[in-house]
Amino acid sequence: MDLKALYQEILNEHNLHPTHKGITENATLTLQGVNPSCGDNIYLQLKIDDNGIITDGSFNGSGCAISQASVDMMLDDIIGQPKEEALRLAGLFMDMIQGKETDDSKIEELDEAASLKNIRTMPARVKCAVLGWRTMKDMLEKNHTEGEGRQSHCDL
Repeated sequence: MDLKALYQEILNEHNLHPTHKGITENATLTLQGVNPSCGDNIYLQLKIDDNGIITDGSFNGSGCAISQASVDMMLDDIIGQPKEEALRLAGLFMDMIQGKETDDSKIEELDEAASLKNIRTMPARVKCAVLGWRTMKDMLEKNHTEGEGRQSHCDL
């Protein structure tokens, strides 16, 4: 199997069988992320303990295969991590998508989310891939609690 086919398989698996789609009971933080240019719309929920560790998370909403798979992969990466590490991974993901980070050994830290690195060659799809990551970043930086916030991610 060539690398492109493997990446497509990873994307399809996360889109068709997302691990984290649903509702997180007693979520600490909730934020809606919207991409009005294509209609992607997610509700991201995170549960964070007193030590700042992300102990659980989920997303709900609708969107294209890339937006849905990307947020599911993101949750795989950040659950169990301190908020600071989640923010670092978000920065690494953004740098990868923008072509600022090309070192494969660093990109591998993103685990399956690294499979989205070639999205940068499809500018119309970049916003889809970053929606969950930008929503999480905004959520953690601004400490959005239940019922607050709505972020539109038209700018990269």
